[in-house]
Amino acid sequence: MANSPQAKKRIRRNARRTDVNTARVSRIRTFIKAVETAISGGKKADAEKALKDAQPEIARGVAKGVMHKNTAARKMSRLSKRVNALG
Repeated sequence: MANSPQAKKRIRRNARRTDVNTARVSRIRTFIKAVETAISGGKKADAEKALKDAQPEIARGVAKGVMHKNTAARKMSRLSKRVNALG
């Protein structure tokens, strides 16, 4: 158990950051799921719009440190490839 005031403050701060980061990751997943739903529906216009909305959100996740940049690049690349494959 933390005894020093600094360690106690660190625990409080970590708990706040965990909540914020969890919300960010959840938001990113929601945007990705919207793209995947549009792709499975076969609607290219909706999928392109959803992808356009998801890309800045994924990039923001990288900037905020909740997602690795290569992971984000891979996800964006795979989603783009699937959207472009829609006829």
